[in-house]
Amino acid sequence: MSIKKTILEDLKKAMKSRDADRLRVLRSLKAKLLEKEISERSEGKAELTDEQSIEVLMKAAKQRKESIDQFRKGDREELAEKEEQELEVIETYLPKMLNDDEIRAEVRKQIEATGASGMSEMGKVMGVMMAKLKGKADGSDVSRIVKEELS
Repeated sequence: MSIKKTILEDLKKAMKSRDADRLRVLRSLKAKLLEKEISERSEGKAELTDEQSIEVLMKAAKQRKESIDQFRKGDREELAEKEEQELEVIETYLPKMLNDDEIRAEVRKQIEATGASGMSEMGKVMGVMMAKLKGKADGSDVSRIVKEELS
């Protein structure tokens, strides 16, 4: 079953069980997926692929993480906790993300393959890494690790 269909099924279950918090998040995800589907439809494509759905979900997760940081900086712990709960729901639909050690291993392989030796060649490594790890790792984590390995 596609990610979109899974979310729609879970939305129905949340309605039946009257789980208001989960329902709010799932409705938000449904709206974002529908918005993406409409923009793709105008380009002549039919339905969203799982990869496109993952992109939408990763963007929503990233927004939640940024909100959590901002709320914590502003001493708004109750709002940060609410965002964390929403993030947990979103992450249930995302594939397992790679940890720092797994990302570092992939980065080292790529640096070796390209022969990159310094920060001036970071773009060459990042281009390949982002294509390879799309949907499996957060871009900021990949960038941080590439910088560490190249410096």
